[in-house]
Amino acid sequence: MTTDIEVLIKQIRQGSEPALLEFIEAHRAPLLAFINKNMSDGLKGKVEAADILQEVSLNAVESLSQMDFEQKTPFNWLCHLAERRIIDNHRKYFQVQKRAAGREVSQSPAGNGEKQGFLDLLVASITSPSQAFSRGAKEMKLLVALETLPEDHREAIRLKYVEGLPTKEIAALLDKSDVAVRVMISRSMAKLQEMLKNEDEFKSMVGR
Repeated sequence: MTTDIEVLIKQIRQGSEPALLEFIEAHRAPLLAFINKNMSDGLKGKVEAADILQEVSLNAVESLSQMDFEQKTPFNWLCHLAERRIIDNHRKYFQVQKRAAGREVSQSPAGNGEKQGFLDLLVASITSPSQAFSRGAKEMKLLVALETLPEDHREAIRLKYVEGLPTKEIAALLDKSDVAVRVMISRSMAKLQEMLKNEDEFKSMVGR
């Protein structure tokens, strides 16, 4: 069996789609276990792990020619694709729900009005970036500030404040520790708030 898998891996590295599909089928059980482990209970009520694996298979075939297997093994690559599909499905099924919940929170008498106002502005900018530039100066500034953050920082913020995921789930999706995610989000939020207050810095960014 080990020899057969090694042959499949060699063929996958050479760009063989049939070998890739056979490899996926041979690793169906561990891939499903990985997907189930990283899915939230809420998502499990919306979509089957097998459906996500099917999406992973299609995505893998489509992107096989672009993959550099010197950096990742085929199995690790498939796990990475599964994480992306899980994130996409969270966005698909829960974004509208979380956005509505965010609006409800903004209308409630929160103890820290300034902090909640910033979070409402952040959610609005992330969920409707195409409208941010037409809504107002603050939305535009925050959207520009978000674009200066690394992609994984933006994704962590989106997953926490738009999707409403706990940091432990975000850590699993981004392949980082829970502590690292907490620090990342905290520093990024502090940076965004500081940049939002700095009018000159925003003007220079917009003028680039």
